[in-house]
Amino acid sequence: MSNRFAVLIGIIHPILLGIVVAVAVGALAKPAAGQQDVQADFRGDQYRQENSRAVAEVQAGMRTTAYAAWWGFDEADSTRFVQTAINSGAAKVIVPYMGRDWIITPITLAADQEIVLEPGVVIAAKRGAFKGSHDSLFKAQSKSNITIGGYGATLRMQKKDYMSDAYQTAEWRSALYFDSCRDVKVYGLTIRDTGGDGVYLGDAGEPGYNQNVMIEDVFFDNNYRQGISLISAENVTIHNCVFKDTGGTGPAGGIDLETDHPSNRLVNIQVRNCIAENNQGPGFIVSPAKLSSESKDISVRFDNCLVRSGRGHGLMVSGVRDDGPGGSIEFKNCHVRNTRLHGARILDKSASGARVRFVNCTWKNVATGALDAGGYEGVPNLPIMIHLRGPAWSAKPGGVDFVDCLVDDGQDRPFIAFKAPYKNAPSVHKLTGNITVNNSLGVNADFGEQATEVMLRINR
Repeated sequence: MSNRFAVLIGIIHPILLGIVVAVAVGALAKPAAGQQDVQADFRGDQYRQENSRAVAEVQAGMRTTAYAAWWGFDEADSTRFVQTAINSGAAKVIVPYMGRDWIITPITLAADQEIVLEPGVVIAAKRGAFKGSHDSLFKAQSKSNITIGGYGATLRMQKKDYMSDAYQTAEWRSALYFDSCRDVKVYGLTIRDTGGDGVYLGDAGEPGYNQNVMIEDVFFDNNYRQGISLISAENVTIHNCVFKDTGGTGPAGGIDLETDHPSNRLVNIQVRNCIAENNQGPGFIVSPAKLSSESKDISVRFDNCLVRSGRGHGLMVSGVRDDGPGGSIEFKNCHVRNTRLHGARILDKSASGARVRFVNCTWKNVATGALDAGGYEGVPNLPIMIHLRGPAWSAKPGGVDFVDCLVDDGQDRPFIAFKAPYKNAPSVHKLTGNITVNNSLGVNADFGEQATEVMLRINR
C-alpha cells in the first residue's frame, strides 16, 4: 500500500470507511460454486426495469434475490411495488438506484428477509401521507430475522409537514419502527427528517421486548423526537453511529433508553463509538423510571462516545427510584464538550437502585448557557449535577461512582453539586471515586451539609 493511500484511509470518517471496505470486498468477492447469480440472466440495467419472468421465478422459489424494480417503479408513488417485493418471499430484496426517489407510504416489513438499498437510493415519505400518529416508513411487529441497510442510501421523511396544522400532533412517525422483534440489523443508512424517531424499539406485548439488535454505521439527522428511542430490549449493540440536530419534541436527544412499564427491560445494551452533536435535548439518556424492583436488573454501557455542541445536557440518567431495579448504568471513556446545560445530570436517582458509573470520562466547556426557568428553580448550571425533584422519587438519593474522571472548567462555580430544592429534603449518599478538576478560578464542590458516605477524591 502506498503511503498516500494509507494517509487517505486514516482521515476517512468511520462510516465512510465502511463504504470503502464494502466496495473493496465486493470487487474481490466471487460467487461460490452453485451460488445463485442474479445478474446471469439480467445484464445491464434490466434489474431496474419491470420483468415479469424474474417475478415469476421469485414466486416459484427459483430465485431468492429480487430487485424491487422488477415489479415496477413510479416516481409519484412506488409503495405497491416495494410492498409486493417484500411480500414476495425473497430472502433478499434489493432496491436499485433509479436516479429519482422511491416515494412511499407506510410499508410493513417481512420476517426472514434482508433489504439492501443501493448507494444513492433515497426512500422518501410521500407528501400529504402519514396522517396516522404511528405511521412510519417501515414497521415490523413480533417478527424475526430482519436486516435493512445500505451504505450511501437514505431514509427521509417530511418533518416540517408533520409539525404543521395539517397533521395531528404526534411523536411516533418513525423511519424504522420495531415492536418486540428479534434478530434485527440496521446498517449504513442516513435516516433524517422523521416525525418521531429515526429508529424505535418498542413493546408490542409478548415477548414484550426486542432481542438481538444491531444498529451500525448509521447517520441520524434532524429527527423529531430522538435518533433512537429504545423502550424495551435485550442484547442490543449500537455502534459507530452519529446523532445530529435532533429537535422538535422532548426529550429530543441522540439516544433515549426510556421504559414504559415494569415488564420492560434494559438488558445488555451496548452503545459504542457514537457521537451526539448539536441536539436540542441530551446527547445520551437512560431513563428507567417505569421499572420497579420486580423488573430485570439494568445492564447498560456507553463506551467511547462523544457529546458535543449540545443545546441540552450531555449525559443524563433519570428516574431510578428506591423501589427501582438493580444493576448498573456505565459510561466509560465518554467525553462531553461545549454543551449549553449540565455536562452530566443525574436526576431522581436512588442510592439503593442501579449503580451509575462514570469511568475515564471528561467534561470540558460545559454548562455554558442559562438554565430554562421551568423545573430548575434552585438548581444551578454547572458541569455535574445530582438533582432530586421531590420525595416521591427517593428518600436516599445518590449511588454514583466517578473513576479517573476529568472536569475542565473556566467559571467560578462548583464543578459538582447535589440539589434537592424542597423542604425537609434528604442528603446525598454514596458518592465515590476520583475526579481531576482544572479551573484557574478555584475548585469546589457543593454536596450540602448532611452528605453521607461521600468518598470522592478531588485532584487539582
